[in-house]
Amino acid sequence: MATIYVENRPYDVKDGKNLLEACLDLGFDVPYFCWHPAFGSVGSCRQCAVKQFRDDKDTKGKIIMSCMTQVKNGMRISVDDPEVIHFRRSVIEWLMLNHPHDCPVCDEGGECHLQDMTVMTGHVYRKTRFRKRTHKNQYLGPFVNHEMNRCIQCYRCVRFYNDYAGGRDLNVFSAHDHVYFGRYKDGPLESEFSGNLVEICPTGVFTDKTLKEHYTRKWDLQSAPSICIHCSLGCNTLPGERYGSLRRVLNRFNFDVNGYFLCDRGRFGYPFVDRPDRIRMPLIRKAGTSPKAASPEDIQEYFGSSFHFGMRAIGIGSPTASLESNYALRTLVGPESFYLGMSPSNYRLVSLIADIMKEWPSVTPSLEDMRNCDAVLVLGEDITNTAPLADLAVRRAARRKPLEKLSAEGLPHWNDLALGYIAQGELGPLFVASPARTKLDDIATSTYRAAPDDLARFGFAVAHAVHGEAPPAGEFPGVESSLINEIATALKNAARPLIVSGTGCGSETVIQAAANIALALNATGLAARLSYIVPACNSLGIMLMGGGSIEEAIATDKTHADTVVILEQDLYEFAEKSSVDTFLSRIRNVIVLDCLPSETASKAGLLLPSATNAEGNGTLVNNEGRAQRFYRVFPPTGEVRDSWRWIVDMLKAAGTTEATLWDTINDIGKSMADSLPLFRNVVDIAQPADFRISGMKVPRQPHRYSGRTAMHADIS
Repeated sequence: MATIYVENRPYDVKDGKNLLEACLDLGFDVPYFCWHPAFGSVGSCRQCAVKQFRDDKDTKGKIIMSCMTQVKNGMRISVDDPEVIHFRRSVIEWLMLNHPHDCPVCDEGGECHLQDMTVMTGHVYRKTRFRKRTHKNQYLGPFVNHEMNRCIQCYRCVRFYNDYAGGRDLNVFSAHDHVYFGRYKDGPLESEFSGNLVEICPTGVFTDKTLKEHYTRKWDLQSAPSICIHCSLGCNTLPGERYGSLRRVLNRFNFDVNGYFLCDRGRFGYPFVDRPDRIRMPLIRKAGTSPKAASPEDIQEYFGSSFHFGMRAIGIGSPTASLESNYALRTLVGPESFYLGMSPSNYRLVSLIADIMKEWPSVTPSLEDMRNCDAVLVLGEDITNTAPLADLAVRRAARRKPLEKLSAEGLPHWNDLALGYIAQGELGPLFVASPARTKLDDIATSTYRAAPDDLARFGFAVAHAVHGEAPPAGEFPGVESSLINEIATALKNAARPLIVSGTGCGSETVIQAAANIALALNATGLAARLSYIVPACNSLGIMLMGGGSIEEAIATDKTHADTVVILEQDLYEFAEKSSVDTFLSRIRNVIVLDCLPSETASKAGLLLPSATNAEGNGTLVNNEGRAQRFYRVFPPTGEVRDSWRWIVDMLKAAGTTEATLWDTINDIGKSMADSLPLFRNVVDIAQPADFRISGMKVPRQPHRYSGRTAMHADIS
């Protein structure tokens, strides 16, 4: 720890930080634009000026840029010195020189960092009488809107897009006050992370085009914490709703998972919630008739005929549904009649991964752990497509080696400007072995192309090269043998080696080969990190719950069931059409719970509308085994309900006494923890359903990360 003096008062701060971050942590309002906690300091905006003094006798001091100054013990500074206040006001004045007066119509209005900083520094009136500089805006695709005239040249966009995310089609052009940030020509942004420009830009240059289609002011949005359902990483999100319609999704900071960023799939993949063909009313179909709206009496009658004594029911769960809904279905039909809703191949692959993780000697790495690794092997997985934020984590890991050079020069890791000069594009060891080209190949030390079986053999050979007691994998040609030794050496020389694999190749041997490499590294005394990517947002969660595959469920010689309950699943996506047709034709009562129409839904005797993750509550388990809760953002329209609530009604119809005690999601969690010890900690990840803060109103739209609003920024 270091002690610094701000306005002659001592404060303890973490040694090695930059002064701007230290001041913000202490609650001082130091304005800034170009600095960002995820990618450090370059000192381009000159807005974060403070005054530094030599000692307590120095009354003159000197103006310094706080983002480019390292905290030192005994440092004396002033944030509110009149000279530095005047300097910051002058800086914001020239930055705002060409900025248009369009706050009332700007999409960024209400959460604009530029608004906050401008008002906070006291720059209120414009003095210039000349024509403003104007730029031509570009078409950047269906997701991001471009309004270049609002730019203040902070360089955040290109630093993220190019340096952090590895993009190549956005750059900075020209010079002086005609600097232009855009593409070399109009066209969609090619990066999987382009939507982060919307949140990174401190003004309204890059805005959410999907929000523009149904725009509402930010203070009118209702939000709740949620979890992304579009891959297995479990990124934390903040959806916003207005008038019963989901309007946008923002990143929700979680240090261990997604940090400050989301992929475009997670950010812009929300419109399915408001699709015109959403299933919003229960439908019932009797033999030889068209489906019609089902009344509560029709539903209870159908439940009664489906679950009366002597009727055998089976349940097909879903890797995209919550733990609570899957457990409720498992309770309804019994563990022996519960199936996981995975294709046979995915079932075998995820089952193997779950078994490996149960026996694994160390904790599976979080995305933050992956970001801090210093040598990486990606085996048989195109993570840019199957888990995009893992791509970002690996890109950060590739920059760990240059950071060591920075430390050797005595420079702090946050000094991004110095890192750029010293590293000169150098990256740490990253190896990609995959069947086809991936986007990570551009920064990889070496790549290897082969079919899945050959990739597995290659992986086993790397394990043997790491530790001689690992099983050998046969002979390889000279070039491949050299690459195997290069990978093994890089992993053994690393302090935190990382192996990434998954189900992308559809190969159990590739998954086992990745585990062998990590075990071989552990045998040499290294704490290897092993990360597996699984197909869906709750694949690992329901696999830990136990059950059979879809193939077992629809095996006509084994089924002999009277009723089947299908949970948020289209069987035709995971099994042959003829087999599913035969299976459904043999079942007397087919109950489907889903939010969107599908071929399976069209065959339902009773179709019940289920809530999406924005309309309900539940728990998901990500690829590392981390259980996370999502919460209802807004109540659904029609008769849409959480799937587990529909299943509780079925349990009551079946005469199950346990269901009468399930009033909230926490009740199901407690029952699940008692029945399945693996989930005993799930109950503790959130407050109970009856939690209240006495006498305090809890806003549905949280305060901004900066803790400031333009209305009061000049006061506090």
